[in-house]
Amino acid sequence: MIKKAGFGGGCHWCTEAVFSALKGVTVVKQGWIASDDENTDFSEAVIVTYNTTEISLDVLIAIHLHTHSSTAHHSMRGKYRSAVYTFDEVDVLPAQQAIANLQKDFENSIITKVLPFCDFKLNREDSLNYYFSDPERPFCENYINPKLKLLLQKFSGITRTDKLQHLL
Repeated sequence: MIKKAGFGGGCHWCTEAVFSALKGVTVVKQGWIASDDENTDFSEAVIVTYNTTEISLDVLIAIHLHTHSSTAHHSMRGKYRSAVYTFDEVDVLPAQQAIANLQKDFENSIITKVLPFCDFKLNREDSLNYYFSDPERPFCENYINPKLKLLLQKFSGITRTDKLQHLL
């Protein structure tokens, strides 16, 4: 089954690269997501389309929590809201349970919220596929490569090594 989820928490260039490197992920759209209530401001995020027979929402959430500062309260949280955005009410409780189950992996409390998806703005064309269009950019080498190396270490069985060959 094909499903969608949104993920925000850090730079959308980083988040896009992480999810684009996973088996079972078919599309990653990078931009800004808005939710409801006090979360109506747009925040950097991605929309991930994935095949549930190849990768689960639980695994996507685990990867998300391990590849951004999911326990850090910092001054940029407005721009980098730590969230899992659901497109379907049926995904809310499983997402909340996945986060609760992953708390044991972290010393500090996870601050990542489960929020309903409300709106999306796609980034400019020249910023899409940011990492894979030029992985030798200083930003890519300094910020994205460490996340992708962590992905290869912790989640090697579900990474697309064809996309990450240069890091092996």
